[in-house]
Amino acid sequence: MFLCRSLCHFNVRFPFPGHSHYLISSKKQEIHTLYYSALSPSLQNISLQCFARSLSSNKDPSRPTDPFNNKIAHEFRFFKVYEDGTLQMFNPIHKVPPFNDPVTGVNSKDVLISSQPSISARVFLPFIHDPTRKLPLLFHIHGGGFCFESAFSLPHQKYLSTLAAEANAIVVSVEYGLFPDRPIPACYEDSWAGLQWVATHVNGDGPESWLNEHADFEQVFVGGDSAGGNISHNLVVRIGSMGLPGVKVVGMVLVHPYFGGTDDDKMWLYMCPSNDGLDDPRLKPSAEDLAKLGCDKILVFVSEKDHLRAVGQWYYDELKRSGWKGNVEIVENKDEGHCFHIDNLTSENSVALIKRFASFIKDEHNYIR
Repeated sequence: MFLCRSLCHFNVRFPFPGHSHYLISSKKQEIHTLYYSALSPSLQNISLQCFARSLSSNKDPSRPTDPFNNKIAHEFRFFKVYEDGTLQMFNPIHKVPPFNDPVTGVNSKDVLISSQPSISARVFLPFIHDPTRKLPLLFHIHGGGFCFESAFSLPHQKYLSTLAAEANAIVVSVEYGLFPDRPIPACYEDSWAGLQWVATHVNGDGPESWLNEHADFEQVFVGGDSAGGNISHNLVVRIGSMGLPGVKVVGMVLVHPYFGGTDDDKMWLYMCPSNDGLDDPRLKPSAEDLAKLGCDKILVFVSEKDHLRAVGQWYYDELKRSGWKGNVEIVENKDEGHCFHIDNLTSENSVALIKRFASFIKDEHNYIR
């Protein structure tokens, strides 16, 4: 009983940045769990049970039910920040191991890119019909508001298996650092490191055999959803400025990309302590950066009911005005919301989006600027 009572009142402060402990909350069930990496699994279980009982026994609506009973300093779309620096995350991350997809015939495996910092990726290989034919490669960056989701989640496993099969392309999906454990700009730097890791295979002697044997480095694409679209843009700006030796980045695909100009801007600024304000070019691309994007063609997807629809349209319009020499197209899905295609792969609009994405990689459309 003493141990249980002590754990129920266990009070730890985790000030930002650099804290590794924080609250995770499920919006659907309104059940809050407390993560203690410093505790053994058995003590964690006891603590969580006690915490759940404390929530259910709170009958006074005037008393906060958060475990530290302190005031909220900031509240964003994906997390809250309390006055003592404690974070309450709304979206727990669920990961699954790679598996061979019996429906698509796509194989997948996980690879280590860097141990310090920790960067990894999941690689998807479609069924090889002709071993002598090299395949396009898509470097994919998942979304999740820079603070949740994973290249190793089940929705992304299914989505990227489907896309790899439809496009007949290798997909490398990078697992980059997330806030709060690794604040922005870790997401940009980790993704750049992942793309450089891809480039180590151009001579056929890189660490991953699938890339050595099957990847066509003259047909490389960069793309992502939501926050991943933002990161994709920043990578291709860097390619335009610095190049990527041995690699030809043909195109970029932005699906419901996030850029500045929404209510989420304050959240991005909070997650990036080294920000340059609302005009930070990582948040709001400058005309100069748009003009030097290092690819030949770009495809932008927006959804009619997405809160990011306007910024996707803004990106397309600014890109056309910037003087960039490539081809760009925008596709809008009517009556759909944000990242609908990941939540339901079999809907009519999801199937159409994936086919259009794949045809961009296979160059089956004439993209007119």
